[in-house]
Amino acid sequence: MSRRIKRTTSPGDRAKGRDKGRDRDRAGDRGKDRGKDRGKSGSAERTRKPDDRKFGERKSGERPFAHRAAGKPPRFAESRRDRQERAEPAATKPAAEQPLPTKVQTVVVTADENGMRVDRFLEARFPGLSFSHIQRIVRKGELRVNGKRADSKDRLEEGQSVRIPPLRLDTPKTSGTLSEAEAKTLQVLKDMTLYEDDDVLVLNKPAGLAVQGGSGMTRHVDQMLEVMRDAKGQKPRLVHRLDRETSGCLLVAKTRFAATHLTGAFRHRSARKIYWALVAGVPKPKQGRISTYLAKEESEEDSIMRIAEHGDEGASHAVTYYAVVETSATKLAWVSLKPVTGRTHQLRAHMAHIDHAIVGDPKYFNKENWQLPGGLQNRLHLLARRIVIPHPRGGVIDATAPLPPHMLQSWNLLGLEADRFDPIENAPEE
Repeated sequence: MSRRIKRTTSPGDRAKGRDKGRDRDRAGDRGKDRGKDRGKSGSAERTRKPDDRKFGERKSGERPFAHRAAGKPPRFAESRRDRQERAEPAATKPAAEQPLPTKVQTVVVTADENGMRVDRFLEARFPGLSFSHIQRIVRKGELRVNGKRADSKDRLEEGQSVRIPPLRLDTPKTSGTLSEAEAKTLQVLKDMTLYEDDDVLVLNKPAGLAVQGGSGMTRHVDQMLEVMRDAKGQKPRLVHRLDRETSGCLLVAKTRFAATHLTGAFRHRSARKIYWALVAGVPKPKQGRISTYLAKEESEEDSIMRIAEHGDEGASHAVTYYAVVETSATKLAWVSLKPVTGRTHQLRAHMAHIDHAIVGDPKYFNKENWQLPGGLQNRLHLLARRIVIPHPRGGVIDATAPLPPHMLQSWNLLGLEADRFDPIENAPEE
């Protein structure tokens, strides 16, 4: 026969139990408070923009901050020390501090480098590398992307393998160490500046100064920008090009962030460019659209762009709007041009195509028995007058270049008024 045993509790045990219960309640309250604090802290950390992240950017694959509920604590809480220790291995050494590549190496294109041109990729990885050296190793096929030859203008994709040969790096300039010649070059750039801020530089390039180097060329804009390298060894980057004899607005990016946005604006045709030219004769109608295909024609002495047919090898579509601003009798016309595309020698080839070649053009002026009016210089009368483009950080860059000396002389001799209304403003953007 079983006996039921009744368990009894003494008053002292009951008191101890009450004390333990109160301790558990207090501990629970403290835990809730800590949870709330972590929630507030987590929310504040998620909504605060990190100092080292550029405006408008977020890492690839990261969810936007607004997708998380405000005040909700992270699923797995970590201490600040744990987060810092975990983040440290991911930090990469700045490009300027990378060891000199004295032997062949293979690197992988990162997410941040996705879409970069081959030459910009090398310049970013090795800031001391000269433009001529980049062109030489690419032209010789020493640089390979996924085992294949690449062109300097090719764009890289995340995950691609890039074989880099041994490189010869120039020593990055440091502030306060410019030589007398470099200081003069810097002053020349300052005198050419139409607009400048922390991200963008717009230069008024003079006629006769090349934008990039070529065979036997020792002085050009890209080489001059070497004197503007920052403390990390990064130098300003050219965003577009102008022919050597064309003067006017030349856009330069001072940071990689700006270069990405500005080149994207050109690629998506968000940039508006206006050129002024003096041409032979008066185009009819006085406003129109020129649409052709252009292809490069090589010869032993020179290369020009010829009018091509759709489907021809190397042919690219080119579109230009033009408008006559003012005339000098029937002999000459001041024409404003708006290129929609950006092909090599596009404006010069297009004006020659409609039989109104630009005055002083040594490549495309094809009018026989045509005499240059007295007093005008036989130099290319083409000016990159104005550029309007979205600023990488908001707003718009709108820069205008004055007439160069030889064109100003022609305007004065012909009685053309440089402040007249420019009808090209009403031309379509595409």
